Amino acid sequence: MHTGMEETSAPRPRSRQISPTAECGVEIGRRERGRSVVTTRGFKSSRLRGDPSRVPPGQYVTSDFPVLSAGPTPRSPLDTWSFALRDVHRKELATWRWKDFLALPSTNVTVDIHCVTKWSKLDTQWKGVTIDALLEAGGLEPPTRSVTAFCDGGYTTNLALEDLLGGRGLVVYEYDGAPIEPEHGGPARLLVPHLYFWKSAKWVRGLAFMEKNEPGFWETRGYHLRGDPWKEERYSGD
Repeated sequence: MHTGMEETSAPRPRSRQISPTAECGVEIGRRERGRSVVTTRGFKSSRLRGDPSRVPPGQYVTSDFPVLSAGPTPRSPLDTWSFALRDVHRKELATWRWKDFLALPSTNVTVDIHCVTKWSKLDTQWKGVTIDALLEAGGLEPPTRSVTAFCDGGYTTNLALEDLLGGRGLVVYEYDGAPIEPEHGGPARLLVPHLYFWKSAKWVRGLAFMEKNEPGFWETRGYHLRGDPWKEERYSGD
């Protein structure tokens, strides 16, 4: 499983740990069980003042798009890429290859994003397909109220369906007018901007409907089940 770091058994993660799917800051140069934490381009320490009405508590604004990685970034050839919606038994209800996915009705959004490691980036621009449009294209009525996003590398994160419908969640494939680069989750990533950015899973390959809201990779390691930045829902118990 590509996780971006190795976790310890500590019940409460520290704010400087790496998330495998969110561009989040960690201590530069640290090592995680023999893996070097490598900074990639776009990481700077600039901190800006932002409109308090747009910046959740405890966050600072950056003009950069921080990325840190530990281990290889998954790179999926577009000719083998697919996105699937699955039922509670993991049976595929609908699936799209890359060219078919690009042919779906698209939406452009400009949104603010907020990392659990306390940076926020304002007015980010994305293009992709809303979850509403995916369900409509697949002719599906959601069978449950919870989903698990699954990704290349084995990463998962849980989401309530209400956080994805009504245009609140998308599968995006362009950032700032260009294809999303692999270190930012390309060719496609989930975008759920009203939640902490680890919920916007990189390298996403599908959504599986779940009978209950089961915690994903980071949630089982102490992160909050929902992750509302305005409520500072960083960790379990917040």
